[in-house]
Amino acid sequence: MLEANNVVKTFDGFRALDGANMTVPRGAVYGLVGPNGAGKSTIIRHFTGVYRPDSGQVTLDGQPVYENPAAKSRMAVIPDDWYYFPQANIRDMARLYAGTHPFFSWDRYHKLREAFPLPEKQLLRRMSKGMQKQAAFWLTMSCMPEVLILDEPVDGLDPVMRRQVWSLLLGDVEERGLTVLVSSHNLRELEDVCDHVGIMNKGKVLLERSLSDLQDNTVKLQVAYETAEEPRLPAELQILHRSVLGRVYTYILRGNREEICRRMRELTHPILLEAIPLTLEEIFIYEMGGADYAVRDIIL
Repeated sequence: MLEANNVVKTFDGFRALDGANMTVPRGAVYGLVGPNGAGKSTIIRHFTGVYRPDSGQVTLDGQPVYENPAAKSRMAVIPDDWYYFPQANIRDMARLYAGTHPFFSWDRYHKLREAFPLPEKQLLRRMSKGMQKQAAFWLTMSCMPEVLILDEPVDGLDPVMRRQVWSLLLGDVEERGLTVLVSSHNLRELEDVCDHVGIMNKGKVLLERSLSDLQDNTVKLQVAYETAEEPRLPAELQILHRSVLGRVYTYILRGNREEICRRMRELTHPILLEAIPLTLEEIFIYEMGGADYAVRDIIL
């Protein structure tokens, strides 16, 4: 289990992490989302042992990660700006990974050649960005890590290769209990693969839950009433957003779906009440709207 406990990190007076708390359960696929500058890459660099916290702790199964080779040997990382030696090809980098990762499997390396049909002897710097990202996955998955940390992992990959990569990763999650922490702005894609989600903003983790709990606790209702005038709504409802089109009102609410629907029926007697599942993107937008990050109408 990866944990960050009250982590603070400051750069030249700017508080990039402001008491961040985060837990990635063992065997989970954890999607980390947030606006630009929220602190996602900074906390990832703490989890990988690149940064030392100013205060707080970052641990893997209770052991600190920073300057801990034993903890780092259990991890593999694909950052957004994946590094390779300028004169290296895939085979050269495989030898490097085999020397630095104790569980590197040449057998896995050769099997993954079918999934990533790349020229092993071509210089990586002469490959396209998408080909370099494929090479990164090929090499990293050959390391057989217990924890895989990804920052914008499939940026630059075509749709077929994106599906191939996620299929391989989810196969490792199921078969080996791989733990995956992935930061991405592609919320639609994360919704398909993640079972846990954390939302960051301004150096803090605003909330983290299983995706199913998050979707169950944020409800979108479409409601029509007998009269054109909207009745008084139950005071206990936590309304994140309200809009109206004709006679149909749309509400985004936080809370239990069944309880909200029951209270709405009892107190407002609607002629139409429909609960609609929210996407992860919608949840993100409305949660961040409550954190002063809403979409604004600007007159130009």
